[in-house]
Amino acid sequence: MSSHDNEVRAVKKKSNWLLMLALAILIALTCSGQAGAVEYTWEDLCRIALDRSEKIKIMEDNVFIAQAGKDKKMAVLIPKLTAYGSYTDYTENKYSPSTALSSSTIVPGTVIQPNSAAAWGVRLDQSITLNGKEITDFSISKDNIERQQNESNAQKEEYLMTVSAYFYEMLRAQKALEIANSTVERLTSYRKAAEKRLKVGEVTKTVLLRADGELSGALSDQIRAKNILDLSRAVLARVVGISEEFTLKEKFLEDASLPPLDSYVAIGLAKRAELKATEIEKQMAQDQIRVAKGGYWPTLSIAGVYGRMDQDPVPSTINRESVYGQVALNYPFFEGGLRRAEVKEAVIRDRQAGLKIEDLKKTIRIEVETTYLELKNQRGIIKSLEDQLLFAQDNYKAVTRQFEMGLANSIDVMDANTLLVSTERQLTNAVYSHQVFQFRMKRATGVLLTEVAGNAQAAKAP
Repeated sequence: MSSHDNEVRAVKKKSNWLLMLALAILIALTCSGQAGAVEYTWEDLCRIALDRSEKIKIMEDNVFIAQAGKDKKMAVLIPKLTAYGSYTDYTENKYSPSTALSSSTIVPGTVIQPNSAAAWGVRLDQSITLNGKEITDFSISKDNIERQQNESNAQKEEYLMTVSAYFYEMLRAQKALEIANSTVERLTSYRKAAEKRLKVGEVTKTVLLRADGELSGALSDQIRAKNILDLSRAVLARVVGISEEFTLKEKFLEDASLPPLDSYVAIGLAKRAELKATEIEKQMAQDQIRVAKGGYWPTLSIAGVYGRMDQDPVPSTINRESVYGQVALNYPFFEGGLRRAEVKEAVIRDRQAGLKIEDLKKTIRIEVETTYLELKNQRGIIKSLEDQLLFAQDNYKAVTRQFEMGLANSIDVMDANTLLVSTERQLTNAVYSHQVFQFRMKRATGVLLTEVAGNAQAAKAP
């Protein structure tokens, strides 16, 4: 047997091994994870994420804390009812000296210290500053609940944006795996064609070896794509809080025409939960100035008391029962500059809240504008890549047929395949990036949470 026959047999053996490996990988990728896997839509993942996220629960607890704070401020406005009681046991009773009116008449002394004494009663107290700062405090506590709710909504929207980004990242990984599978299939067919031409002596062994090398590289890319898909599935499962045995149902938003940029900016300034929370914070800061200035006002205290008293022995002058009311007006003239410092602090916080609003408005504008430009850019890229993909597909088919008829060489086939794979990957990245930027625009304009809630209500409707 000649050395040429041995080389051909070795190449054939290696080629068969590659074909078997490619077939095994395709079967494994097709079958893995499909049995028992749950299919989720984007709406399903958003609903589950909002229900299970620890971060969301923490923000919702802040709302409950704010509601408890309102109850605390309300308690200040309600009169305080106090019951009291005491019992004193003395070591001995003491009397004042007796008075002798005559030799036969002696008036005993009064009780100075009894053997025991008891007192009990009920007291109703209410205290309020004359400028009504307690009422202002209660109003601030109600505003704080609304502020915490808006901050919670902002956190929810940010979390939904994260879920959406990982949702499309997994879809992108699935598409990349499909592209890798198609590449393996094309190169497998090309390798078979090269093997046939080698048998009839139309090409050299180098062509088949090159085909084997390209197929081996495609198999590596296929394995890498599978690993990336597994990783993206694991990350999405962790973010949402579900098992990793699941599949996704694609969701593509309608590619409607883009309204003017100013309309998006206006929606963002009107809808963003962060801006609403900051505006409420500004109002709270203004009210806090009034509360701080309340330190310069007198405090009015009103009390109503019912009391009883008992002693042993009982003195003749004891007042067993008493009912009375009390009104007091208190004004601290000097507190070491405390009131002035509190007012100054409240004014500075009010100024900070105003600056925070202006900064947030600028941030919203730049977020909306950046996302808007990216959307326009991605749409142009997608249109160009779709045209390029059609050309790359036709080019690969034509070059493959030419190679089979001996009119093209292996380098032409590899170039055509590289162009096709590169275009498919670029188009996939552009398509899914465009979807992510559409959701990012919803997040930038503050309508993402509303849309998710609307979809949830629509799903519950009969």
